[in-house]
Amino acid sequence: MAHTTAPAADALEALGPAAVDADTLTGLVAALLGEPPGHVRLRGVTVDPVDYELDAITTAARHWVRGEAVVSTGSTNGGPGSDTDAVRPWSVFVKQVQCWSRHPAFAAVPPEMRELAAAGLPWRTEPLAYRSDLGARLPEGLAMPRALLVEDLDELSAAVWLPEVATRLGTWGLERYVSAAHLLGRLAASPAVREAASRVGHGLSVWSYLHGRLAGQVLPALLDDGLWEHPLLAGPFDEVRERLRDAARRAEALTAELAAVPLLAAHGDACPHNLLTSPGVEGFVLIDYGFFGAAPVGFDLAQLLVGEVQTGHCAEDLESLATRDEACLAAYVTGLRAEGDDTPTEVVRRAHALQLVLYAGLSSLPFEHLGSEPTPALVDLARQRAVLAAYSLDLLDRTGTHDGP
Repeated sequence: MAHTTAPAADALEALGPAAVDADTLTGLVAALLGEPPGHVRLRGVTVDPVDYELDAITTAARHWVRGEAVVSTGSTNGGPGSDTDAVRPWSVFVKQVQCWSRHPAFAAVPPEMRELAAAGLPWRTEPLAYRSDLGARLPEGLAMPRALLVEDLDELSAAVWLPEVATRLGTWGLERYVSAAHLLGRLAASPAVREAASRVGHGLSVWSYLHGRLAGQVLPALLDDGLWEHPLLAGPFDEVRERLRDAARRAEALTAELAAVPLLAAHGDACPHNLLTSPGVEGFVLIDYGFFGAAPVGFDLAQLLVGEVQTGHCAEDLESLATRDEACLAAYVTGLRAEGDDTPTEVVRRAHALQLVLYAGLSSLPFEHLGSEPTPALVDLARQRAVLAAYSLDLLDRTGTHDGP
C-alpha cells in the first residue's frame, strides 16, 4: 500500500482543480522512479507556480511539484531511516490546459465570432497527444516526455503531469538549427507520425487561421490608418508598412495558394524553446503539442526560423536570416526525402514563404505592447519584428508572383 503524508496533501491543494491526493502522487512518483508504490514514501513535497512570462490563453496554470522519495530498497518492513532506504529527489511539471473561452481576453471577442474563435485554438490536442503513442512514432533523434498522468478536469479543461526534462545549455548556432530542421522534415513526412496526426491532431486548416485570427484582429489592424501613428510602429515599420498592407489585401489569395500544397504532419509550434536538448539524449526532446496535426509541407520551418523573434527572445543576428533559412530549408527537404517524400524543393520553398508571411509577417506588429510605454527595449523588439516582416515579404517576392484582387 502506498504511503501518504499530510504535508503532501496540504501542498497539493495549491494545484487547484488539478490537485490529486497523496496516494495518487505517490503512485506517480513511484512510476517516475521505476519503483513499486509500496516501496515509496514522499517527504518535503512543494508546489510552485512556473515563472513564465508569455501568456498562453489556452494554459490555465503551470506548476512544479517537487520533493524527495524515501525508497525502500529491501524489505518493505525496513522502516524509514534503515540501511535499506535511499532518498531520491524528483520533479514533475503539471500543466493545466483549457478552452480559451475561459481566459479573460475572451470577453473582448465579439459575440458573433466567439464560437469560431474558441474552435480556432484547439486546447484538447495536447492531452490527446500525450495519451497517444506518438512518442513511439517519432523519428530517431526526436523524443517526447512520457506523461505520468493525463486527466480531464471538466468538459473544458485537463491536466497533464510530465517528468521534468533535464536540459543542457547551449546556443542555437547554425548547426543546431540545421539539425532541428532535418528532424522536423522527417517528422512531417513520417507515415507513422502522419497517422497519429490524423487521429489526435487539431483538425484546423489554413482557412481556419484566415477566417479566425487574421480576419478578426490582424487584417483590420493593418488596414487601419490610425494604428500606424503609434510610436512603436511609426519608425521601425515605415519601410514595410505599405508592403504589409498590400499582403493583407491579398491574404485570401495567398491562403488559397497555400491550401493547394501537400499536407503532411507538423509539430505546430517548433520554435527553439520547444526543442530541448537533454544530457544523454541525441537530438531533441519536443514539448508543447497544442498545435500538433496535419499542416502544409514546410509548416514548422517558420516557427523554427522566427519563433524567438515573435516572443522577443531572439539572440541571433537577424542579418543572417537568409543564410540560416536556406540551410534549414535544405535540411528539411533532406528530412522529407529520408521518409520517402518527394515534394519538389521549390514547392517546399514557396509553401514556406507563404506560411512565413501569413503566420508571422502579417502579425509581426507588436500588438500585445501597443498599450505600453514605448521603452527602448520595446522599440528594439519592434525593430526586430520589422526585420522579420521585411524578410518574409522578400521571400514571398522571390518565390513567385501573384495577381492581386
